[in-house]
Amino acid sequence: MNDSLKYEKRGVSASKKEVHKAIKHLDKGLYPTAFCKILPDYLIGDDRYCNIMHSDTAGTKTSLAYLWYKETGDVSVWRGIAQDALVMNIDDMACVGALDNIIVSSTIGRNKTLIPGEVISEIVDFFDEFSVTLRAYDINIHLAGGETADVGDIVRTIDVGYTTFARMKRENVIVNHIKPGDAIVGFASYGQSAYEKTYNGGLGSNGLTSARHDILDSYYGNKYPESRDPYVDQKYQYVGSKKLDDTIQIGEEMLKIGDIMLSPTRTYAPLIKAIIKELGIHINGMIHCTGGGQSKVLHFADQVKVVKDNLLPIPPVFQLIELESGLPRKEMYQVFNMGHRLEIYTDESSAERMIEIADEYDIEARIIGHVQKANISSVEITDDKGSYLLKE
Repeated sequence: MNDSLKYEKRGVSASKKEVHKAIKHLDKGLYPTAFCKILPDYLIGDDRYCNIMHSDTAGTKTSLAYLWYKETGDVSVWRGIAQDALVMNIDDMACVGALDNIIVSSTIGRNKTLIPGEVISEIVDFFDEFSVTLRAYDINIHLAGGETADVGDIVRTIDVGYTTFARMKRENVIVNHIKPGDAIVGFASYGQSAYEKTYNGGLGSNGLTSARHDILDSYYGNKYPESRDPYVDQKYQYVGSKKLDDTIQIGEEMLKIGDIMLSPTRTYAPLIKAIIKELGIHINGMIHCTGGGQSKVLHFADQVKVVKDNLLPIPPVFQLIELESGLPRKEMYQVFNMGHRLEIYTDESSAERMIEIADEYDIEARIIGHVQKANISSVEITDDKGSYLLKE
């Protein structure tokens, strides 16, 4: 594609330019450069506190889970989707320091003719299991209920989302003040952390429209037309060569492509809590590299050039996407996390200690770059194939 991102040809925007244009006039809250919008304490009216509310979904990863479920009958795949949606909220809130007593509400819209009750049960039941995992790290989340609606007229299969709320002291809020001289620590999205049961492919919950259509064979689009947008040109849909049960080598193991793509989005919350506890005052910025991939930081930095020239190795799932899709490396960085979904901006000494803490959680980390002064903010990525300049 030389006229537009291939991603956008599929009806999805990596940059969300139209969304950002629509909301640019809105109040940005108490701390405009914080990763989440921080509101005054409307709940109690205490000027020492603030309120934070966030909302997100698992996106089109539900379509991938639907294919797996229909092909295998494995209903447990929906627990991973529940984690995807929940982590996309919890980890965004963690980036402003909100890491305890989080109230959660779910919103599920389904096509009842295709999604039976057992799927809803798996999604709802997952919460207790995940809350126990987080509680072991002194992170408490509380389910307040939610809404499950049968909306087959507008939802092709299923949409899974959560809304989260927290109240915290303003003095504990992490606000992005990214500045020249900062070192950037990248924390791997792949591997198997101390609190994960299996290997995580690292794909997370962003770029799944591209990943699904670029990797998977036309068999899926033909057999399950409900899994794709009927208004998108079919030459951009299911154009890969792989099946969900095909395998790729990860280390010494051969793992199914479906398992790798459906790895539940890793939460960094336990790691972030440990880092904040010891090094909170040394955090100049914390970015959850979700929508927009490696250019996400541009929404929270001003007059700096973010240089990323020592990235973590590109995990196998992204290598597979690149091979199957033929996407330019620059576009890959704009759509996917490419191996690290969390980055912290800090001084070099603190960076080294953060890397040591990550190792305690079995999460690979390294200094991936630094920050320079600039008139116009940008991200410059250098890897084995070249250099790429990303702008808003």
